Amino acid sequence: MSVEILKQYFQIEPETSFLDGKYFRYLKEGKLYTLVPVTHMKEDVLVELYLMAEHLSRQGDRNVSTFCASKDQKFLITHQEEDYVLLLNAYTRVPSKRNLGRKLAKFHRRGRSIEVQIQHTSSIGQWKIYWEKRLEQLEKVWYQVVQENPNNEFDHMFVETFPYYMGMCENAIQYLVDTELDEETFDIDAGTVCHERFNNEVWGNRMWIRNPFDWVFDHASRDIAEWIRHQYFKKSKSFLPDVQTFLEDYQSVTPLSNFSWRLIFARLLFPLHYFECVEQYYLTNSEKQHKQLEERLHKYKRDSTEYESFLGTFYRLMGRDPSIWNIPEINWFNIST
Repeated sequence: MSVEILKQYFQIEPETSFLDGKYFRYLKEGKLYTLVPVTHMKEDVLVELYLMAEHLSRQGDRNVSTFCASKDQKFLITHQEEDYVLLLNAYTRVPSKRNLGRKLAKFHRRGRSIEVQIQHTSSIGQWKIYWEKRLEQLEKVWYQVVQENPNNEFDHMFVETFPYYMGMCENAIQYLVDTELDEETFDIDAGTVCHERFNNEVWGNRMWIRNPFDWVFDHASRDIAEWIRHQYFKKSKSFLPDVQTFLEDYQSVTPLSNFSWRLIFARLLFPLHYFECVEQYYLTNSEKQHKQLEERLHKYKRDSTEYESFLGTFYRLMGRDPSIWNIPEINWFNIST
């Protein structure tokens, strides 16, 4: 199907194809093509992703996917009642030394200079609304499970743990509100091109690609916090050196303001990992996924005091002494020594 679309609408006959993450890539004369289904995406969102990609490409990012026009000079094509866009990249393998902190800082710096107003893909200033809505939705699920009586191990763990994570969520919202009221913002706190969930794999394991369909317009702290969260849960016993190096590298390009540091902390305090685990469990019918998510929730429950300890010492671990930088801390954490 994909090869047929490439031939019919773009006059491209690929020499070879391969699976790279969740996408098939098609190679033709040293160029990579990726066909992305977009049937359920709003046109306003697609336009903004196109504008961000064009901007970053003009700013010198050679790994950004750009939108490829069809033979009819259209960026959006419809085939058998399904909509698609085609992304174009140079054939670039993932470098042996990623230096991800510096590269992310440069990516953010380029994104901040975009002059068009981004609205439909923007989450700037919206975290409180999103978090409150998410908490309200999960609280309704919790009440329903309680009323119907928990009938499996996951239900029991969810009923038991939700009040704790609800408290953590409320603390995160209050910390965010206080940050927005108290802290001065600087140029580096302007909105930029970010990622829905930034981690080591987002830019590719095989090919080095910045995919617009991973993006959201937000404060840079979003990417930094989600990268730290991912590293923490990936290797909680040995994450610290990687995180410290990442932040040092990032700040060698763009030093972080107090406002940025506090947004990073607020985002880590918001238990997104817990919310996503529970939400995925109740949205899927897959027994295999149910088992995996049950194991994940058990791990979160078992290791919650360790995560508290991480949050309680976060600023100091990252070389940002709160007493020197006048950053408020949260005093209820279990801080192990």
